[in-house]
Amino acid sequence: MQKMNLLVKNAKLFYINKLINCDLLIENGKFSKIAENIHPQGSKIIDAKFNLVTPGLVDIHVHFREPGQVHKETIETGTKASAHGGFTTVGAMPNVIPVPDDADKFSKQIELNQKNSVIHTLQYAPVTKDETSDELVDIEELDKLGAFAFSNDGHGIMNAKSMFDAMERIAAINSHLAAHVEDKNLFNKGVINFGPAATRLGLPGIQQVAETSQLARDLMLAKETGVHYHVCHISTKDGVDLVRMAKDAGINVTCEVSPHHLLLSEDDILTDDANFKMNPPLRSENDRKTLIHGLQDGTIDMIATDHAPHAENEKNQGFEKSAFGITGIETSFPLMYSRLVKTGIISLEKLLNLMSTNPSRIFDLNEAGEIKLGQKADFSIINLADEFEINKKDFISKGFNSPFIGQKVFGAVQQTYCDGQLVYSK
Repeated sequence: MQKMNLLVKNAKLFYINKLINCDLLIENGKFSKIAENIHPQGSKIIDAKFNLVTPGLVDIHVHFREPGQVHKETIETGTKASAHGGFTTVGAMPNVIPVPDDADKFSKQIELNQKNSVIHTLQYAPVTKDETSDELVDIEELDKLGAFAFSNDGHGIMNAKSMFDAMERIAAINSHLAAHVEDKNLFNKGVINFGPAATRLGLPGIQQVAETSQLARDLMLAKETGVHYHVCHISTKDGVDLVRMAKDAGINVTCEVSPHHLLLSEDDILTDDANFKMNPPLRSENDRKTLIHGLQDGTIDMIATDHAPHAENEKNQGFEKSAFGITGIETSFPLMYSRLVKTGIISLEKLLNLMSTNPSRIFDLNEAGEIKLGQKADFSIINLADEFEINKKDFISKGFNSPFIGQKVFGAVQQTYCDGQLVYSK
């Protein structure tokens, strides 16, 4: 079916790594012309009022909970929340119930995503059966069925031989391995970072070496196999240092950081409030500052939310009994813009690369993350001057579990388009 042509007038467009004032024409769902003073040609006109027009944002790390835990989130609510946040492409982790670890279950997951998504939902396949065993999935078959990458997110892969074999096979098909680095033998049943906040609140702490010891092992395996090895939600100074050294040594490694690890540390945990409970946990202030520096110097390649919604009763029982994880896809851009760009820590152009272009290029998402002529028209219009308070009543996600509720931020998404179709409007 022919799609309505759109003409976006008066855009401040992020295009080829710079901001330009122009008009943007979309024909049959694709970008067709970028210029000043384009004439309507029978198109529907959208006046951007010189607000930011950005490629649809890309979040490579989300949890949509369907099937199996739809009381927390569904694919529909998760993708609508993503559109509210300015995102048009997301990577869904495979820790659903059942885990899509064979051809039948994976095909059903893909079908479910396609049926219920309002944006582009890409699907990770697990690395091992049920994400917890040492037995590898049929990597080649799941790749053919549409897995854009492989991950056991939520679980570190403990068996080094399983990880090595997985890396060899994933490298052979030119795919990607995204790792949740965590040695469960060093986890110590922790619920918070091992540090002053844990001592003050009397809670078991998670040692930083649980992250870094497995990361160091994996980097050596990645060097040997040549796989693209991506580190999920890096959280420690030593982890950043390891990735920096690995990049300097020519290892094919990239990494992401989550907004909460950039903006919060264990010093912000004043009470037994599980809205501050996530895995990896909020680390020390020194770790947080190192993550910021890693973002600035390019060691960290992208920002990913690790959007992990939960029902309210799963997050109001204190640290020891509540679930790990926070919601984040609706607050990510305004938080990053307000706390990193407006404060001069990074430029707006760098932020947009971190949240669109970089993840797209690194994960070979050929029609995402950039505005190119002839490419599908995924974009968002964002009013950078629009200040608002983060309020759970404004969330589309089923999850309200955020430590940022009540904070004032700038950068409200006005509209989001996917394939030239409006999928969110304020």
